[in-house]
Amino acid sequence: MLTFILWCILLVLCWPLALLALVLYPLVWLLLLPFRLIGITVKGVFGLLAGLILLPARLLRGPRAL
Repeated sequence: MLTFILWCILLVLCWPLALLALVLYPLVWLLLLPFRLIGITVKGVFGLLAGLILLPARLLRGPRAL
């Protein structure tokens, strides 16, 4: 909501810049999308590696009481 209010203020103060921001925002989002996907993949790989490394400790710890 704060972003929308700031955009409205920018629209009142400098409407060409506000319209340029409105047009460029989806393009920038599309350009950054592959980096988000890479970040999700790297986070998943690190989670898998952490699970594999910590698996022996979990097995030795035994079952937990609920």
